[in-house]
Parts: sequence; C-alpha cells; structure tokens
Amino acid sequence: MLNKLIPRQQVNSIYEIDLHALYEQGYRGIITDLDNTLVGAKAPLATPELMDWLKVVGQLGFQVVIVSNNQRHRVSKFAEPLSLPFIYRAKKPTSASFRKALQMMNLTARETMVIGDQMLTDVLGGNRMGLYTVLVRPISLADEGFFTKVNRRLEKAALSMMKR
Repeated sequence: MLNKLIPRQQVNSIYEIDLHALYEQGYRGIITDLDNTLVGAKAPLATPELMDWLKVVGQLGFQVVIVSNNQRHRVSKFAEPLSLPFIYRAKKPTSASFRKALQMMNLTARETMVIGDQMLTDVLGGNRMGLYTVLVRPISLADEGFFTKVNRRLEKAALSMMKR
C-alpha cells in the first residue's frame, strides 16, 4: 500500500517539471489538482506566471484537465476564464474522476500524468490508475482546510514509515 504513495517525480513547483522530456516520452495529457498545486488555496485566479506556463503546456501539445476535490464555485471561477475543462468534488483518490478526465482528453493512462500536492489524494489516485505521478510542494500551508491538514499529518507518518 505504501508504495502507491510514492510519486514518480517530486518537484518544488510545476515550473520545475521538464515538460519537453515528458512529451518526448509520449505523455500528452495533464490531470492537475488546483489548490496548492497551481495556485494557493485561496487564490481566486491564475497568476501571470501560471498563465505563461499553461501557454507553454498548450504549445507543446498537452491537454489539461483540472481535477479538484473542491466545490464547483471555486473550481469553475478559476478554470472558466482559462477555458480549462474541470471536474469538481472529484472524491480523489477514487478512480472515477481520473477515468472521467482521461475520457475528456480521449487519452490512456500511459499517455497521462497527474500533478498534485497531496500524496493521499493526487499521488495515490494517480498511481492506482497507472498514471505518471508528479508531487509538487504545496504553495501555501496557511489556508488549508481541515481535511487537508489531516492528510498532511497522515502523509508525514507514511513518509516516516517508508524511511524505516
């Protein structure tokens, strides 16, 4: 079970991901979390830096779907101005939302990566589906909700067990 929590790649932020190399390896889709992955949990809109990154992502030929456990209002307010498809109340790490995102992009798991800031939702869900998983350092821990804080403690315990 613990091996399902281990990401294929770990970076400080999305901006450190070598998109060119992943595209050359055959990846064509990105399923990404929203809060503390793309922007801080309370940031309503994309930053200019994120908009530039998304532009590069599109120019390379990647499709993107935001998959978030957050509510429709939060996710749609962020995604719609960017014309990005999204899935809200995703219930990650369950596989239904990941399968739906793959269908939306018409891609297979082998062609798709998942990017997120939580091992217990993004990495676990992605690994269970056979996706290439990228764990990013959370943008901000200050504005996280109760369940995310609980997940962070569980992740810390899992990491210490893995080190042993």
